[in-house]
This record gives sequence, structure tokens and C-alpha cells, in this order.
Amino acid sequence: MGEKCFSGGFALIVVLFILLIIVGAAWIC
Repeated sequence: MGEKCFSGGFALIVVLFILLIIVGAAWIC
């Protein structure tokens, strides 16, 4: 259960990081 929660949290961070990159690229362009 702990590993599942950690994995989910890591996935959420990755998604937010990718979204930040997309928004940043759009802002630059």
C-alpha cells in the first residue's frame, strides 16, 4: 500500500512537471 501511494505521488509529480514544461514552452513561444 505504501509503495502504491508513493508510486501515485511520483506519477502526480511527473505529470505536473510535464505540464509545467508544456506551459513554459507555450509561454516562450
